[in-house]
Amino acid sequence: QGQLVESGGGLVQLGGSLRLSCSISGSISNYDFVSWYRQAPGKQRELVATVFSTGPSNYADGVKHRFTISGDIGMNTVYLQMNSLKPEDTAVYYCHARNDRDGSSDWGQGTQVTVSS
Repeated sequence: QGQLVESGGGLVQLGGSLRLSCSISGSISNYDFVSWYRQAPGKQRELVATVFSTGPSNYADGVKHRFTISGDIGMNTVYLQMNSLKPEDTAVYYCHARNDRDGSSDWGQGTQVTVSS
């Protein structure tokens, strides 16, 4: 089991950009995939983007072409670059990492992203 720590959240205006970081203790190679989720007030947590250890990534429809997930194996960090931000992107963003081989997974504590109009 590792520890995930998110950072990079904040307040940004409509159309702005932010880059979230998920720092993973131990080795990122312990996981088969790492995802970013978000949870807005009064809503369920939703999957935003996933990057697989084999390389591919996928995105929720609402963030395609605006968000990019990437991993830096050497830094044990996964990033979420968010561009063209909208007020509906406002949420707490969580990092989640899963090891499919033993079924274990870890969550970060979350980082707040607020987009003002």
